Amino acid sequence: MNILSQIIIGLVALLHLYFLWLEMFAWTTKAPKVFINFPKDLFEKTKAMAANQGLYNGFLAAGLIWSLFVSDEIWSNNIALFFLNCVLVAAIYGAYSVSKKIFFVQGIPAILGILSLFL
Repeated sequence: MNILSQIIIGLVALLHLYFLWLEMFAWTTKAPKVFINFPKDLFEKTKAMAANQGLYNGFLAAGLIWSLFVSDEIWSNNIALFFLNCVLVAAIYGAYSVSKKIFFVQGIPAILGILSLFL
């Protein structure tokens, strides 16, 4: 895996680790400042749902980080492609169902990661 791919994959993983933290541990404190269009009275009521979403984001980050430590280059690339595509699918669905901004925040970095693996 080339260095550009490793950097992009690392950044996508960090982004999803941030989502994990925000959704699992800071949903009622920091998240209202990030999700400004979400009604403030719903943060407490949706705390468990957000934590579940955060857990899924953690799995995406774990898979991307795992791909950086696999010594076989073909497997490393395949694992990275799988998890980057998972991120892209989630971003497309999020853009369709919640906000177009999700595609730009999550989808574009995933696309850049996928493209970098083919350089």
